[in-house]
Amino acid sequence: MPYDALVLVSFGGPERPEDVIPFLENVTRGRGVPPERLAAVAEHYYSFGGVSPINQQNRELMAAIEADFSANELPLPVYWGNRNWHPMLAETVEQMKADGVKRALAFVTSAYGGFSSCRQYIDDIAAARAAVGEGAPVIDKLRHFADHPGFVTPHTDAVRAALDTLDPARRDTTRLVFTAHSIPNSMANTAGPPPVTPPGRYVAQLRETAGLVAAAAAPDLSWDLVWQSRSGPPSVPWLEPDVNDHLAALADTGVTSVVVSPIGFVSDHLEVIWDLDNEAAATAKNRGLDFVRAATPGTDPRFVAMVRELVLERLEAPDQNRLRMGTLPLWDTCPENCCTPPARRPSS
Repeated sequence: MPYDALVLVSFGGPERPEDVIPFLENVTRGRGVPPERLAAVAEHYYSFGGVSPINQQNRELMAAIEADFSANELPLPVYWGNRNWHPMLAETVEQMKADGVKRALAFVTSAYGGFSSCRQYIDDIAAARAAVGEGAPVIDKLRHFADHPGFVTPHTDAVRAALDTLDPARRDTTRLVFTAHSIPNSMANTAGPPPVTPPGRYVAQLRETAGLVAAAAAPDLSWDLVWQSRSGPPSVPWLEPDVNDHLAALADTGVTSVVVSPIGFVSDHLEVIWDLDNEAAATAKNRGLDFVRAATPGTDPRFVAMVRELVLERLEAPDQNRLRMGTLPLWDTCPENCCTPPARRPSS
Protein backbone atom coordinates (compact mmCIF):
# COMPACT_ATOMS: atom_id res chain seq x y z
CA MET A 1 0.00 0.00 0.00
CA PRO A 2 1.58 3.34 -1.06
CA TYR A 3 0.07 5.17 1.94
CA ASP A 4 0.17 4.15 5.58
CA ALA A 5 -2.09 6.73 7.30
CA LEU A 6 -4.84 9.32 6.89
CA VAL A 7 -4.73 12.71 8.58
CA LEU A 8 -7.90 14.73 9.12
CA VAL A 9 -6.99 18.40 8.69
CA SER A 10 -9.38 21.07 9.91
CA PHE A 11 -9.70 24.68 11.00
CA GLY A 12 -9.66 24.20 14.77
CA GLY A 13 -11.37 26.16 17.50
CA PRO A 14 -11.03 27.22 21.15
CA GLU A 15 -12.13 24.89 23.93
CA ARG A 16 -12.03 27.30 26.90
CA PRO A 17 -12.51 31.06 27.28
CA GLU A 18 -8.80 31.84 27.60
CA ASP A 19 -8.20 30.22 24.22
CA VAL A 20 -10.54 32.54 22.32
CA ILE A 21 -8.38 35.60 21.63
CA PRO A 22 -5.17 33.62 20.89
CA PHE A 23 -7.17 31.44 18.52
CA LEU A 24 -8.66 34.44 16.71
CA GLU A 25 -5.22 36.02 16.46
CA ASN A 26 -3.98 32.84 14.77
CA VAL A 27 -6.90 32.90 12.36
CA THR A 28 -6.51 36.55 11.35
CA ARG A 29 -2.74 37.02 11.53
CA GLY A 30 -1.56 39.22 8.66
CA ARG A 31 -5.07 40.00 7.39
CA GLY A 32 -5.48 43.50 8.77
CA VAL A 33 -8.61 42.64 10.75
CA PRO A 34 -9.45 45.53 13.12
CA PRO A 35 -9.12 44.72 16.86
CA GLU A 36 -12.74 45.73 17.44
CA ARG A 37 -13.81 43.06 14.95
CA LEU A 38 -11.82 40.43 16.89
CA ALA A 39 -13.46 41.55 20.12
CA ALA A 40 -16.91 41.31 18.52
CA VAL A 41 -16.27 37.81 17.18
CA ALA A 42 -14.85 36.76 20.55
CA GLU A 43 -18.21 37.55 22.11
CA HIS A 44 -19.78 34.94 19.84
CA TYR A 45 -17.51 32.31 21.37
CA TYR A 46 -18.02 33.58 24.91
CA SER A 47 -21.77 33.22 24.46
CA PHE A 48 -21.09 29.48 24.09
CA GLY A 49 -18.80 29.33 27.12
CA GLY A 50 -15.66 30.07 25.10
CA VAL A 51 -15.94 26.68 23.39
CA SER A 52 -16.25 26.12 19.66
CA PRO A 53 -18.08 22.91 18.72
CA ILE A 54 -15.71 22.20 15.83
CA ASN A 55 -13.06 20.25 17.77
CA GLN A 56 -15.63 17.87 19.24
CA GLN A 57 -17.20 17.52 15.82
CA ASN A 58 -13.80 16.55 14.44
CA ARG A 59 -13.30 14.00 17.22
CA GLU A 60 -16.64 12.47 16.30
CA LEU A 61 -15.80 12.51 12.58
CA MET A 62 -12.41 10.93 13.26
CA ALA A 63 -14.04 8.17 15.32
CA ALA A 64 -16.61 7.58 12.58
CA ILE A 65 -13.89 7.36 9.91
CA GLU A 66 -11.90 4.92 12.04
CA ALA A 67 -15.00 2.73 12.51
CA ASP A 68 -15.79 2.85 8.78
CA PHE A 69 -12.20 1.95 7.86
CA SER A 70 -12.27 -0.97 10.30
CA ALA A 71 -15.63 -2.25 9.07
CA ASN A 72 -14.36 -2.16 5.49
CA GLU A 73 -10.92 -3.63 6.28
CA LEU A 74 -8.99 -0.53 5.29
CA PRO A 75 -5.89 -0.72 7.51
CA LEU A 76 -5.01 2.97 7.80
CA PRO A 77 -4.60 4.69 11.17
CA VAL A 78 -6.33 8.08 11.36
CA TYR A 79 -4.72 11.22 12.81
CA TRP A 80 -6.09 14.73 13.30
CA GLY A 81 -4.41 18.14 13.17
CA ASN A 82 -5.70 21.72 12.95
CA ARG A 83 -4.69 24.90 11.20
CA ASN A 84 -5.39 27.33 14.03
CA TRP A 85 -5.67 25.53 17.38
CA HIS A 86 -4.61 22.40 19.19
CA PRO A 87 -4.00 19.74 18.15
CA MET A 88 -1.89 21.82 15.78
CA LEU A 89 -0.94 20.16 12.53
CA ALA A 90 2.82 20.28 13.27
CA GLU A 91 2.21 18.44 16.56
CA THR A 92 0.27 15.78 14.68
CA VAL A 93 2.93 15.38 11.99
CA GLU A 94 5.53 14.97 14.74
CA GLN A 95 3.45 12.18 16.25
CA MET A 96 3.03 10.56 12.84
CA LYS A 97 6.81 10.60 12.38
CA ALA A 98 7.29 9.03 15.82
CA ASP A 99 4.79 6.31 14.89
CA GLY A 100 6.74 5.47 11.75
CA VAL A 101 4.33 6.91 9.19
CA LYS A 102 6.13 7.48 5.91
CA ARG A 103 3.42 8.62 3.51
CA ALA A 104 -0.10 9.79 4.34
CA LEU A 105 -3.22 11.15 2.71
CA ALA A 106 -4.91 14.29 4.05
CA PHE A 107 -8.66 14.76 4.18
CA VAL A 108 -9.42 18.46 4.60
CA THR A 109 -12.79 19.54 6.02
CA SER A 110 -13.41 21.89 3.11
CA ALA A 111 -15.07 20.72 -0.08
CA TYR A 112 -14.13 23.56 -2.40
CA GLY A 113 -11.26 25.16 -4.28
CA GLY A 114 -9.72 28.48 -3.35
CA PHE A 115 -6.89 29.88 -1.26
CA SER A 116 -8.40 29.57 2.24
CA SER A 117 -10.40 26.45 1.43
CA CYS A 118 -7.67 24.50 -0.37
CA ARG A 119 -4.30 26.04 -1.11
CA GLN A 120 -3.74 27.36 2.42
CA TYR A 121 -4.23 23.84 3.78
CA ILE A 122 -1.57 22.57 1.36
CA ASP A 123 0.72 25.34 2.57
CA ASP A 124 -0.08 24.43 6.19
CA ILE A 125 0.86 20.80 5.51
CA ALA A 126 4.15 21.91 3.95
CA ALA A 127 4.89 24.20 6.92
CA ALA A 128 4.12 21.43 9.40
CA ARG A 129 6.44 19.04 7.60
CA ALA A 130 9.17 21.68 7.53
CA ALA A 131 8.74 22.28 11.27
CA VAL A 132 9.13 18.56 11.96
CA GLY A 133 12.14 18.35 9.67
CA GLU A 134 13.96 15.27 8.46
CA GLY A 135 11.83 12.17 8.52
CA ALA A 136 8.50 13.99 8.37
CA PRO A 137 6.01 11.90 6.41
CA VAL A 138 5.02 12.91 2.91
CA ILE A 139 1.40 14.06 2.95
CA ASP A 140 -0.79 14.29 -0.15
CA LYS A 141 -4.13 16.10 0.00
CA LEU A 142 -7.20 14.28 -1.30
CA ARG A 143 -9.18 15.96 -4.06
CA HIS A 144 -12.10 18.37 -3.72
CA PHE A 145 -15.41 16.68 -2.98
CA ALA A 146 -17.93 19.45 -3.68
CA ASP A 147 -19.88 17.31 -6.16
CA HIS A 148 -19.33 13.91 -4.53
CA PRO A 149 -22.62 12.11 -3.73
CA GLY A 150 -21.44 11.60 -0.16
CA PHE A 151 -21.43 15.38 0.30
CA VAL A 152 -24.31 16.41 -1.97
CA THR A 153 -26.85 13.81 -0.83
CA PRO A 154 -26.74 14.59 2.92
CA HIS A 155 -27.18 18.28 2.10
CA THR A 156 -30.10 17.37 -0.19
CA ASP A 157 -31.85 15.30 2.46
CA ALA A 158 -31.30 18.06 5.01
CA VAL A 159 -33.00 20.61 2.73
CA ARG A 160 -35.91 18.23 2.19
CA ALA A 161 -36.26 17.72 5.95
CA ALA A 162 -36.19 21.46 6.55
CA LEU A 163 -38.85 22.06 3.90
CA ASP A 164 -41.09 19.47 5.53
CA THR A 165 -41.29 21.65 8.65
CA LEU A 166 -42.71 24.63 6.74
CA ASP A 167 -46.34 25.35 5.93
CA PRO A 168 -47.08 23.59 2.61
CA ALA A 169 -49.71 26.23 1.86
CA ARG A 170 -46.82 28.71 1.50
CA ARG A 171 -44.81 26.52 -0.89
CA ASP A 172 -45.25 28.97 -3.77
CA THR A 173 -43.64 31.75 -1.72
CA THR A 174 -40.83 29.62 -0.26
CA ARG A 175 -37.22 30.06 -1.36
CA LEU A 176 -33.99 28.16 -0.84
CA VAL A 177 -31.00 30.21 0.29
CA PHE A 178 -27.59 28.55 0.16
CA THR A 179 -24.75 30.13 2.14
CA ALA A 180 -20.97 29.86 2.17
CA HIS A 181 -18.13 31.76 3.77
CA SER A 182 -17.54 35.07 2.04
CA ILE A 183 -14.01 35.79 0.85
CA PRO A 184 -12.37 38.85 -0.74
CA ASN A 185 -13.29 39.31 -4.40
CA SER A 186 -9.59 39.29 -5.26
CA MET A 187 -9.24 35.87 -3.61
CA ALA A 188 -12.32 34.52 -5.41
CA ASN A 189 -11.00 35.75 -8.75
CA THR A 190 -7.71 33.81 -8.34
CA ALA A 191 -9.31 30.52 -7.24
CA GLY A 192 -8.35 27.82 -9.69
CA PRO A 193 -5.66 26.61 -12.04
CA PRO A 194 -4.57 29.40 -14.39
CA PRO A 195 -5.91 30.85 -16.54
CA VAL A 196 -8.73 31.67 -14.11
CA THR A 197 -12.00 33.10 -15.37
CA PRO A 198 -13.66 35.27 -12.69
CA PRO A 199 -15.40 34.63 -10.37
CA GLY A 200 -13.12 31.60 -10.08
CA ARG A 201 -13.35 27.98 -8.98
CA TYR A 202 -14.65 28.62 -5.43
CA VAL A 203 -17.79 30.39 -6.59
CA ALA A 204 -18.27 28.08 -9.58
CA GLN A 205 -18.13 24.96 -7.42
CA LEU A 206 -20.50 26.42 -4.85
CA ARG A 207 -22.99 27.38 -7.54
CA GLU A 208 -22.84 23.90 -9.02
CA THR A 209 -23.26 22.15 -5.66
CA ALA A 210 -26.14 24.42 -4.66
CA GLY A 211 -27.78 23.71 -8.02
CA LEU A 212 -27.40 19.96 -7.56
CA VAL A 213 -28.97 20.10 -4.10
CA ALA A 214 -31.81 22.39 -5.20
CA ALA A 215 -32.63 20.25 -8.25
CA ALA A 216 -32.81 17.09 -6.17
CA ALA A 217 -34.53 18.51 -3.07
CA ALA A 218 -37.03 20.99 -4.52
CA PRO A 219 -36.89 21.49 -8.29
CA ASP A 220 -40.00 23.66 -8.12
CA LEU A 221 -38.39 26.30 -5.89
CA SER A 222 -36.12 29.20 -6.75
CA TRP A 223 -32.78 29.40 -5.00
CA ASP A 224 -29.91 31.79 -4.35
CA LEU A 225 -26.27 31.53 -3.32
CA VAL A 226 -25.30 34.17 -0.77
CA TRP A 227 -22.49 34.76 1.70
CA GLN A 228 -21.83 34.90 5.42
CA SER A 229 -19.14 35.39 8.07
CA ARG A 230 -17.25 38.28 6.49
CA SER A 231 -14.31 39.33 8.67
CA GLY A 232 -12.12 41.71 6.65
CA PRO A 233 -11.80 45.50 6.72
CA PRO A 234 -14.74 47.38 5.16
CA SER A 235 -12.51 48.94 2.50
CA VAL A 236 -11.83 45.54 0.87
CA PRO A 237 -14.58 44.20 -1.45
CA TRP A 238 -15.85 40.76 -0.45
CA LEU A 239 -18.38 38.44 -2.08
CA GLU A 240 -21.93 39.72 -1.66
CA PRO A 241 -24.81 39.75 -0.85
CA ASP A 242 -24.58 38.97 2.85
CA VAL A 243 -27.24 36.52 3.97
CA ASN A 244 -28.89 39.07 6.27
CA ASP A 245 -29.17 41.69 3.53
CA HIS A 246 -30.53 39.05 1.20
CA LEU A 247 -33.20 37.84 3.60
CA ALA A 248 -34.39 41.41 4.09
CA ALA A 249 -34.57 41.88 0.33
CA LEU A 250 -36.52 38.64 -0.13
CA ALA A 251 -39.12 39.76 2.39
CA ASP A 252 -39.70 42.85 0.27
CA THR A 253 -40.45 40.69 -2.80
CA GLY A 254 -43.24 38.63 -1.26
CA VAL A 255 -41.24 35.61 -0.11
CA THR A 256 -42.81 34.22 3.08
CA SER A 257 -40.57 31.27 3.96
CA VAL A 258 -36.90 30.37 3.59
CA VAL A 259 -34.78 27.31 4.04
CA VAL A 260 -31.19 28.36 4.63
CA SER A 261 -28.66 25.65 3.76
CA PRO A 262 -24.99 26.17 4.76
CA ILE A 263 -23.76 24.46 1.61
CA GLY A 264 -20.24 25.77 2.16
CA PHE A 265 -19.70 23.80 5.38
CA VAL A 266 -19.37 20.18 6.49
CA SER A 267 -20.48 20.56 10.13
CA ASP A 268 -22.53 22.79 12.43
CA HIS A 269 -19.60 24.76 13.82
CA LEU A 270 -19.78 28.19 15.39
CA GLU A 271 -20.04 30.19 12.18
CA VAL A 272 -23.12 28.15 11.31
CA ILE A 273 -24.85 28.25 14.69
CA TRP A 274 -24.04 31.91 15.36
CA ASP A 275 -24.25 33.54 11.94
CA LEU A 276 -27.28 31.56 10.81
CA ASP A 277 -29.12 30.18 13.84
CA ASN A 278 -28.79 33.50 15.68
CA GLU A 279 -28.17 36.44 13.36
CA ALA A 280 -29.89 35.26 10.17
CA ALA A 281 -32.79 33.75 12.11
CA ALA A 282 -33.27 37.08 13.90
CA THR A 283 -33.22 38.97 10.60
CA ALA A 284 -35.85 36.62 9.19
CA LYS A 285 -38.06 36.99 12.25
CA ASN A 286 -37.82 40.77 12.13
CA ARG A 287 -38.92 40.71 8.48
CA GLY A 288 -41.76 38.25 9.04
CA LEU A 289 -40.14 35.29 7.27
CA ASP A 290 -40.60 31.68 8.31
CA PHE A 291 -37.01 30.46 8.72
CA VAL A 292 -35.54 26.96 8.90
CA ARG A 293 -31.86 26.17 8.77
CA ALA A 294 -30.90 22.88 7.09
CA ALA A 295 -28.33 20.62 8.71
CA THR A 296 -24.78 19.94 7.50
CA PRO A 297 -23.35 16.45 6.81
CA GLY A 298 -21.48 16.09 10.13
CA THR A 299 -21.05 12.35 10.67
CA ASP A 300 -23.73 11.23 8.23
CA PRO A 301 -22.69 7.69 7.22
CA ARG A 302 -22.68 8.65 3.53
CA PHE A 303 -20.26 11.50 4.23
CA VAL A 304 -18.04 9.23 6.31
CA ALA A 305 -18.09 6.58 3.58
CA MET A 306 -17.09 9.29 1.10
CA VAL A 307 -13.78 9.72 2.92
CA ARG A 308 -13.03 6.02 2.44
CA GLU A 309 -14.08 6.23 -1.21
CA LEU A 310 -11.71 9.14 -1.81
CA VAL A 311 -8.88 7.20 -0.17
CA LEU A 312 -9.59 4.06 -2.22
CA GLU A 313 -9.80 6.18 -5.36
CA ARG A 314 -6.27 7.41 -4.72
CA LEU A 315 -4.98 3.99 -3.67
CA GLU A 316 -6.47 1.87 -6.41
CA ALA A 317 -7.20 3.86 -9.54
CA PRO A 318 -6.42 7.59 -9.59
CA ASP A 319 -8.24 8.07 -12.90
CA GLN A 320 -11.24 5.87 -12.17
CA ASN A 321 -14.05 5.46 -9.63
CA ARG A 322 -14.68 9.19 -9.64
CA LEU A 323 -18.00 9.31 -7.83
CA ARG A 324 -19.44 12.71 -8.61
CA MET A 325 -22.63 14.47 -9.62
CA GLY A 326 -21.46 17.70 -11.29
CA THR A 327 -19.86 18.71 -14.55
CA LEU A 328 -16.96 20.96 -13.60
CA PRO A 329 -13.49 19.56 -14.36
CA LEU A 330 -11.90 17.78 -11.42
CA TRP A 331 -9.06 19.55 -9.69
CA ASP A 332 -6.80 17.08 -7.91
CA THR A 333 -3.75 19.19 -7.18
CA CYS A 334 -2.84 22.85 -6.97
CA PRO A 335 -0.38 24.06 -9.57
CA GLU A 336 2.51 25.97 -8.07
CA ASN A 337 0.99 29.36 -8.85
CA CYS A 338 -2.74 28.79 -8.33
CA CYS A 339 -5.05 30.15 -5.65
CA THR A 340 -2.81 33.03 -4.69
CA PRO A 341 -3.95 35.13 -1.72
CA PRO A 342 -5.23 38.65 -2.33
CA ALA A 343 -2.84 41.55 -1.97
CA ARG A 344 -2.67 42.71 1.63
CA ARG A 345 -4.28 46.08 2.28
CA PRO A 346 -4.14 48.22 5.39
CA SER A 347 -7.13 47.98 7.70
CA SER A 348 -9.45 50.93 7.96
